[in-house]
Amino acid sequence: MCELESKNLRNWISKYNIQNEISKVAIIMAGNFPLAGLHDLICVIMSGNQVIIKPASDDKILINFFVEFLHEKFPDTKHLIKISNDKLGDFDKVIATGSNNTFNYFEYYFRNKSTLLRKNRTSVAIISGNESQTDLELLSDDIFMYFGLGCRNVSKLFIPEGYDLNILKEKFKKYNHIVNHNKFYNNYNYQKTINTMNGELFIDGEYFLMKQSKEFAPPISVIYYDFYNEILEVQEALKENKNQIQCIVTSLQIENSIKFGEAQKPKLYQYADDIDTLDFLLTSS
Repeated sequence: MCELESKNLRNWISKYNIQNEISKVAIIMAGNFPLAGLHDLICVIMSGNQVIIKPASDDKILINFFVEFLHEKFPDTKHLIKISNDKLGDFDKVIATGSNNTFNYFEYYFRNKSTLLRKNRTSVAIISGNESQTDLELLSDDIFMYFGLGCRNVSKLFIPEGYDLNILKEKFKKYNHIVNHNKFYNNYNYQKTINTMNGELFIDGEYFLMKQSKEFAPPISVIYYDFYNEILEVQEALKENKNQIQCIVTSLQIENSIKFGEAQKPKLYQYADDIDTLDFLLTSS
């Protein structure tokens, strides 16, 4: 939470023209991991707008706690932030995050509103073969933190041809405790059974599977990987699938990439889907 220190907040908003015109902004939050909609809420607060929060059913407790904390420490926020468990009413703008299916629903339902809509994305990592042990352990954080449920979680690996995948299997043991989580373990067992019955090749990490695929979004407990000979192959794949990718994690000099271990530590200015949320909030409807 050090990103929320006063200095960082001031530096972040210094490039924006904060206007006096106030909009009512509805935020429909995702619930795939704890406080998934926190950054959107912070953006609305910093923009000086009012917000109506529609929390996800799986994340109501933490969001309610955070809002109550703000109300207690900063009483002025009581008229700026409201939580709604009912149908959304009067608002000017909406930020909505959901699946690819709900995206189409959002587009239609909010067709007469100013919208910032997001759908499914995932993150990738590019391995050069020269990573340190620390790099690979940090990569396990990027993959398994929050059970791999966030759009910033790495779910696809680009690996140089000839790389020993057992190296990854060994370094990922840092997270073998999640095998004790019933829902995750059920996903792992299900995917292992289905792939075995279908005669599909995979590497069994004892609590995760690694499977070669051109796709980017595997089921929970599965990591997709693909081999490359030249880094240009990877860059082309990233370009072709940029609308599916949230983060690129690597130690290589790749445009818009971040370092190992940084996927779940976004800066205030690193916006989801690379859409400037503050700019959206400060633009007239």
